[in-house]
Amino acid sequence: MNSHSLIRQYLSGYPIELQNKVQRLIDNDSLENYLSKYSQAHQIQSDGALREYVFGIKNQFIKQSSPLNKVAFDGKMHVVKNALGTHTYVSRVQGSKLKSNHELRVSSLFKQAPEAMLNMIVVHELAHLKEKEHNKAFYRLCCHMLPDYHQIEFDTRLYLIAQDVKRLS
Repeated sequence: MNSHSLIRQYLSGYPIELQNKVQRLIDNDSLENYLSKYSQAHQIQSDGALREYVFGIKNQFIKQSSPLNKVAFDGKMHVVKNALGTHTYVSRVQGSKLKSNHELRVSSLFKQAPEAMLNMIVVHELAHLKEKEHNKAFYRLCCHMLPDYHQIEFDTRLYLIAQDVKRLS
């Protein structure tokens, strides 16, 4: 796999002009430099620490939303296929009651990512507690919780491209 296919893989929904700009950053060895603005790492390495982090954001912005039953890093998550994290909602019948479980999982790859990118993924998955679809209300909620949401989401895709380019070199 080369950088062109990585760009198509991670940026398929973006305009070709933007994809070409990213290709030039890679060709000029400037992508890492562009991403250096996200140098602040986080210390969240365990599922327990991730749970505390998630609940801190949840309690600040969407306290009245559905409860989360599980928060965890997921080492088996395919980053492109599952986006960057997942939120699952499972309903089960227990006796005469319908029980709902909400789980939030973040790819283990983001244990090493900059804090802003982990924050963006958590905000995205938490927004699904209120809005199931990726609609205007969903993105409005994401931007309420994280005003630079769209830029950080794009830069996270660039971060993933940079990680893959490094791995392939």
